[in-house]
Amino acid sequence: MSGHSKWSNIKHKKEKTDAQRAAIFTKIGREIAMAVKAGGGDPNVNSKLRDVIAKAKANNMPNENIERSIKKALGGEGANYEAVTYEGYGPGGVAVIVETSTDNRNRTAGDIRHYFDKFGGNLGQSGCVGFLFSEKGVIVILRENAKDEEALMEAALEAGAADFAAEDEAYLIYTEPDDLYAVKSTLESAGYRIESAEKDKMPSTYVSLENDDDNRKMKLLLEHLEEHDDVVEVYHNWENEE
Repeated sequence: MSGHSKWSNIKHKKEKTDAQRAAIFTKIGREIAMAVKAGGGDPNVNSKLRDVIAKAKANNMPNENIERSIKKALGGEGANYEAVTYEGYGPGGVAVIVETSTDNRNRTAGDIRHYFDKFGGNLGQSGCVGFLFSEKGVIVILRENAKDEEALMEAALEAGAADFAAEDEAYLIYTEPDDLYAVKSTLESAGYRIESAEKDKMPSTYVSLENDDDNRKMKLLLEHLEEHDDVVEVYHNWENEE
């Protein structure tokens, strides 16, 4: 299914242990701080902050944690983080984009490069794989929460969705980035239970790895990247993720 994020990839990101979830909260806290320092603490006028708050809630981050992060940033507390994106290739030519928040570019770049080298890939120049991805909003509704596929598809398209896909466990509704929260709100008002709603970078094509060793290395590369303290999001076009 070219051009679409897949439920298997989204599900992988959602299935985290408690320890990993705590690390995710820390990373999202950094994103909140960067958004506040760039555009203020009011999500009604700071679209980036609104997006990060939505991401925080999708990851079950408590409201008090969100509010505390905003207040700390408004008070000038904490390190000064900046957003840095890295692009490269994993084993077998899998395209990988790594979004980070860092207070030390040299440390982060060195670590990211090390992971690519260690697991059969190579870190490239900015833009080397970015053209293979496009940003979209992705709304997930589990099949068990929407029994009538035709009715859901009609409701989604009428709400302003750009595309609709049905997978084994879930329906995926795609929007333009700026339309994500309006479509989400309309579907919720219609009585649909939303599993997740986030902006995503979607590949135009997927790459399958036939070699078992390449699959193993690709899995390890993603695991190490996702567990790194400075990494916020990892996007890729690997077809074979379990």
